[in-house]
Amino acid sequence: MNEITRHNEIISLVNNKGMLKVSDLVELFSISPATARRDITKLDQDGKVKKVRNGIVRIEEKKTIWAPLDITNTDNYHEKARIALRAAKICNDDESVVINCGSTAFLLGRELCGKNLSIITNYFPLACYLIENDHENVIIMGGLYNKTQNIILNPILDMTNSYAGKWMFTSGKALTEAGLYKKEILTAVSEQQILEKIEKLVVVVDSSKIVSKVNAGMLFCPTTKIDILITGKQANKEVINAIKNQGVEVILV
Repeated sequence: MNEITRHNEIISLVNNKGMLKVSDLVELFSISPATARRDITKLDQDGKVKKVRNGIVRIEEKKTIWAPLDITNTDNYHEKARIALRAAKICNDDESVVINCGSTAFLLGRELCGKNLSIITNYFPLACYLIENDHENVIIMGGLYNKTQNIILNPILDMTNSYAGKWMFTSGKALTEAGLYKKEILTAVSEQQILEKIEKLVVVVDSSKIVSKVNAGMLFCPTTKIDILITGKQANKEVINAIKNQGVEVILV
């Protein structure tokens, strides 16, 4: 057996077994201890195995941490991160949380990942992140992800009334005294269907979205439907006061 063939077999064996000793290589390949150690050193240097005392172990593949492309380069990233951190503190164990789409929503989902609560989302990047990072209870609008079987189950024919949550976190194009506006109409209509199924609506938008008027977009909900607003301290004070006067709890971060 030539060296290349032997090295390939060593790699295959250690990947299957997890670990091989020098004495294992000597016995399996009928080589001297010195040759076994030279093989170990070369394979270690090539990054094929990891050298340890008196043997080798397989190199465990590191799981890639998934995130939307350039999430840290999004506008007002640091403010959005503060908003997400504060919003996460609202949620308690065993609650169901609806999180809609957007960069702030993704950051919030990242904060909640791994905690003892159900996360319901229609935002595929967030769903991917939660699944990749082994969040135990991820409900994707349209189906239920089963981590054990690695499939999405849809046991209910009419899914319209199948979702409910303690909290719903959403953002949008703009928030005015009149209400929250969204740019994508189809997304907005889909999210509106669950508004009546949640207990509290929390709007998470950065301060640049707090404006006195909006020129385009769909009114997702009037201000009177909002329970809590979490935004940045630089938000338009006049609009913030008008929103407060309608009974909305405002949290500035």
